[in-house]
Amino acid sequence: MPKKGKEKNTANKAKHSRLMEQKINKVKEKKQLHKARLKAIIKKANQEKKEN
Repeated sequence: MPKKGKEKNTANKAKHSRLMEQKINKVKEKKQLHKARLKAIIKKANQEKKEN
């Protein structure tokens, strides 16, 4: 039988989901920036190798 009265934890679940989504997106963004920086460094190093 379903419970009577107001639903439990719906506000907290929504808030938690939103916060976890923000955290995950922040980590993804950091990883992408890190990869981009590494690519730029590697590209620069390869150019310098070709010039010398």
